[in-house]
Amino acid sequence: MSSTEESQLKALRKRIDSIDEKILELISDRARCAQEVARVKMQSLPEGESPVYYRPEREAWVLNHIMELNKGPLDNEEMARLFREIMSTCLALEQPLKVAFLGPEGTFTQAAALKHFGNAVISVPMAAIDEVFREVAAGAVNFGVVPVENSTEGAINHTLDSFMEHDLHICGEVELRIHHHLLVGENTKTDRITRIYSHAQSLAQCRKWLDSHYPNVERVAVSSNADAAKRIKGEWNSAAIAGDMASDLYGLTKLHEKIEDRPDNSTRFLIIGNQEVPPTGEDKTSIIVSCRNKPGALHDLLAPFHTNGIDLTRIETRPSRSGVWSYVFFIDFRGHRHDPLIKDVLERINDSQVGVKVLGSYPKAVL
Repeated sequence: MSSTEESQLKALRKRIDSIDEKILELISDRARCAQEVARVKMQSLPEGESPVYYRPEREAWVLNHIMELNKGPLDNEEMARLFREIMSTCLALEQPLKVAFLGPEGTFTQAAALKHFGNAVISVPMAAIDEVFREVAAGAVNFGVVPVENSTEGAINHTLDSFMEHDLHICGEVELRIHHHLLVGENTKTDRITRIYSHAQSLAQCRKWLDSHYPNVERVAVSSNADAAKRIKGEWNSAAIAGDMASDLYGLTKLHEKIEDRPDNSTRFLIIGNQEVPPTGEDKTSIIVSCRNKPGALHDLLAPFHTNGIDLTRIETRPSRSGVWSYVFFIDFRGHRHDPLIKDVLERINDSQVGVKVLGSYPKAVL
């Protein structure tokens, strides 16, 4: 390296050091502001009432604003991730959030929780989706994260059924690209694999790859991918299908990477809580509609959306758990329940249909 190049590098490193010092000072200023926000909230509340520290609409606005201002060279996803962690750490100075997720540790649901809330939250693994709902309903945690649909395999019915049983609000959504890997342990004899563990959804999402590469190997569905990863630690003839988080957490090796049948494979997760979320301008609303089984029921249900130009993003049908209704519709659409056109649609549906339950209006996934 020439003396000129060394001089240029020295100058650049000095400039980086100076920028790092400014970043440190600004992050510290932001953290002190967060502490001041907590102090002001506590002072303004009646005695005995707890403040609301986490505001989903505020977080969504900040991330969208940052991405609008971003000029590169870092892309919007990376910039949003950095700011999410800054906000998560600053919020923890006010009050660390407790977030329940479908466990055990290392699941894609935990990855979704950390993507949405950042790594400064206290994540609490639960054994079943309904347990996540119960923890949130009981106030044992601030929020819960549950999967609701996969781009390859469709709706997660356990989540839809839980919404019929619990009165909770949807406060946000997360979309996560799902990459599956075939994992082995240090004792696995890779040429003698006779069993592959994974969640039933993951086995389905990798069906064609498994048919091609391991057609005669037993496929065993377990409660989660993380559970699959834990099982193979003590077995020499088995492998697991799971993601990066489980691979790192349980010290496994990727025998084959990205084995999902569809490269755009992704899962949508919902954030559930006990608070309603004000409008942000970029919102979605989810409802449940109970209908009698009669001719034209679906047409009557959808007509107000068409008339008001409301963009439907998802419709799912589930059998009703009561003996009164034949079926229920789960519907997602763009807009907030307080928007005039949305209010009109909900009023018209409520007049013509038997029952409408608004699950929540919430900011649509930032990324």
